[in-house]
Amino acid sequence: MLAALLLVLTASAARAAPPEPGDYRQEDYRSPTPATLRGAETIATPQAERLWRAGVAFIDVMPRPPRPVALPPGTIWRDAPHDSIPRAQWLPNTGFGALAPQTEEYFRHGLAAATGGNVEKPVVLFCQRNCWMSWNAARRAVSLGYRHVHWYPDGTDGWAEAGLPLERLSPAAP
Repeated sequence: MLAALLLVLTASAARAAPPEPGDYRQEDYRSPTPATLRGAETIATPQAERLWRAGVAFIDVMPRPPRPVALPPGTIWRDAPHDSIPRAQWLPNTGFGALAPQTEEYFRHGLAAATGGNVEKPVVLFCQRNCWMSWNAARRAVSLGYRHVHWYPDGTDGWAEAGLPLERLSPAAP
């Protein structure tokens, strides 16, 4: 009986936290993420709040939905509002597995702007819970030489559930 319970618990944990892949996630971005990220510190909401209160740079990589291609000419399109952690820099679409050169440059520039160009400064990357975009972006920051990367896998979901404030953000300028 105990062995069966342990097997069920182990299987649940494996489903909830897949192993780290060897490269960036390229598909199925809205699914359970690993519990860790090599080269980065995985943080929970209490640590994220402490870092936020200390003034650490926060980078939101939530994608921005594009204007639908099939909209008839002249149709008014309004972007959906995006609420995030106050003072965060929103660098939309920078968490995909493969980035176009201009999107990668936008990400590099955004990280540099948020950290004053200092790879020693801590930075927190996030999106929403079960979103590989933040995992990919945090991995990318590590690969760019940032030494104090914090990955916040619960993102705005965990932040809001803790009763912490959110504010409306616009994408950071390119």
